[in-house]
Amino acid sequence: MVSIISSCIIIPSEPTPNGLMNLSELDQIPGMKHVPPLLFFFKSNPAGTFSDLTQKLKDSLSKILVPYYPLAGRLSRIDGRFELDCNGHGVEFVEAKSNETKVVDDYIDFEPTEVVKDFIPSIDYNKIPLEEWPLLLVQLTKFRCGGVCFGIAFSHTVCDGWAQLMFFNAWTKLVREEDNCQVHGETMQPLHDRTFLNSTCHSLPRFDHREFKAPPVLLNCSATTKTEQEQSISVSVLRVSKEQIENLQKEAETKSTYEAIAAHMWRCACKARQGHTNQPTTILSVVDIRRKLKPQIPLNYFGNAILHTLTPTCLFGEILTHPLSYTAQKVRESIQILTDEYIRSVIDFVKIQRQGMDSLRVGSPTGYYYGNPNLNIGCATSLPVYDVDFGWGKPVYVGLGTFINVDGRSFIMPGPAGDGSIVITLRLQTQHMEAFKKFFYGDIGQFCKSKL
Repeated sequence: MVSIISSCIIIPSEPTPNGLMNLSELDQIPGMKHVPPLLFFFKSNPAGTFSDLTQKLKDSLSKILVPYYPLAGRLSRIDGRFELDCNGHGVEFVEAKSNETKVVDDYIDFEPTEVVKDFIPSIDYNKIPLEEWPLLLVQLTKFRCGGVCFGIAFSHTVCDGWAQLMFFNAWTKLVREEDNCQVHGETMQPLHDRTFLNSTCHSLPRFDHREFKAPPVLLNCSATTKTEQEQSISVSVLRVSKEQIENLQKEAETKSTYEAIAAHMWRCACKARQGHTNQPTTILSVVDIRRKLKPQIPLNYFGNAILHTLTPTCLFGEILTHPLSYTAQKVRESIQILTDEYIRSVIDFVKIQRQGMDSLRVGSPTGYYYGNPNLNIGCATSLPVYDVDFGWGKPVYVGLGTFINVDGRSFIMPGPAGDGSIVITLRLQTQHMEAFKKFFYGDIGQFCKSKL
């Protein structure tokens, strides 16, 4: 149980630019909700009372919102598109305390279930109008052991994971260095110019954008039936050591952690689901395109610079009879397709979807179902989330606060030890979960033995 001590709105400490900010085409795709929320657990906090700590965070948050002023605005919908009203209405900050006897260590490797949902502020999306949603939600929860949980959630329409971490780093630096850190300094300035990702509208899309089309469905199962969506879903957290990753990379013949892990998960899912050998299947994943455009997008760009991409369609039988390197190559192809020309074509494609934008958005009720026989994998292994330091040490664990309750959905994050390990949060139909875990770890063990 968590008790709310106080809740308030934090506004920028100085006047900021106001008016309508046009969002890019890539800002239209991720969905408007606050996903995925993250929880940072710290074992100790600086000297002083919890009230002093909270006030310090509020004051610094108010200051950092000056250069990051879009976060203090509100979304609006105009002709089916989202736009950002930079009105300075502020972000939500909640102060809370845990009433349980659990300590911070009890939440290491936690699963994103009802157990931790109270550590993040919630919004009733059905009752509160879009124009009133704060775009940033923050909650600081203290434990009886002296540790704290820092829960944070951004509206995904406004920024992606890299941009969120950039904001975090600027904020934590301000907290640590206090008066020695200037919010108007060059290192604090995000780039808000979203014209990098404007559509040229010089031509129609040049490619067949399969990532926006319906994925394969189960054979002998109508595409309109909701039978699969109504199956019981379970969530599990899978830990993979650096040595296990290296064994997978050797077997997959790749140096990419993502390619090796995604290929292995794909094979294990096919095994666990026990589908027909002729069952088509794909993986939908997300790729950062900052370095793929020409010219490259500056790293301080504050917005969405990610795209969904789809593997070639494979058959269960192909995946299970070919070596892991075959499946890894299919994953690699989904990433290699994202050239400058292809990305520009995506932007033009989204530009002309005025009437059908909702079906393109992740998590939309009218969007496509990427569960059985497919997978939907998110990956944040390149984000140094364990470098977040407010001045009382680095977090002992970082995990997802909530997670979309859809079969086949997974998210890969770096492990807490900083030793090259990873943590996978996975949702799968309950009837397939135990078999998946058996194959997941059992096959890694077999790969290891084969190298001896």
